[in-house]
Amino acid sequence: MTSPASSSPILLKTRGPVLELWLNRPEQRNAMTAQMALDILSCFEAIRDDRTVRVVLMRGAGGTFCAGADLKALAAAGQTGGSADTLKTSNRQFARMLETVNAAPQAVIAVVEGYAMGGGFGLACVSDITLARADAIFAMTEVTRGIVPAAISPFVVARIGLTAARRFAVSGARLNGVEARDCGLAHACAPDAATLEEAVTDAVNAILKCAPHAVAATKQLMLRAAGPTPMAQLFDEAARAFAEAVLGPEGQEGTRAFVEKRAPSWVVEAE
Repeated sequence: MTSPASSSPILLKTRGPVLELWLNRPEQRNAMTAQMALDILSCFEAIRDDRTVRVVLMRGAGGTFCAGADLKALAAAGQTGGSADTLKTSNRQFARMLETVNAAPQAVIAVVEGYAMGGGFGLACVSDITLARADAIFAMTEVTRGIVPAAISPFVVARIGLTAARRFAVSGARLNGVEARDCGLAHACAPDAATLEEAVTDAVNAILKCAPHAVAATKQLMLRAAGPTPMAQLFDEAARAFAEAVLGPEGQEGTRAFVEKRAPSWVVEAE
């Protein structure tokens, strides 16, 4: 299934009670920009009180979900003396988007093909149901670029637990769709595109058998049951750490290495 062509960073398509939200930067593997995050946030804010929208289906155009942050933009920020305050604001906005998706009264389904890196990993963690191709690749790649997985970390821990989250966060280890399912990041994986579409249809139809107000109330109750967390303070601290990392020597080296298609200077082989 492919999305219609457009230059907008996200595309919206309505099919009755189902809203398809397509990440739409296929040439950049749907790498996340500040504008894309803002557009996703605006979409979820607009439908917050609309119970005619019962399912939000998040997908990526061009055969991949989301390759994470736009590292070229971060590299440019470091090289041109970008403002720490600007980076903190941008990261905090991204965190707000994740919070909003996480708390959406509608059922949210993420369909992961290709890559779900960094911010894409985070979007998979804030979805109610995550369906993946078996050959999809999930990873928290930030530390391999000298950056901190600031906004996504609380949601990753909530999704798969501290032990697994720590492993992936400090190593940048890659998981395929089967491994993502086995650790609880994804709920099901499919061997091919046709089977994935069948799984999407089945998940949507199951949700549409449920009462929309009951779904909204149940999600709210479950989030409260997970325990009170001072998210605002946590995300403020995370945004500060993110900005310091991007503008620091490691962030500049890591993002520059990505742009120059080489390994960062700290990459060595164990003896």
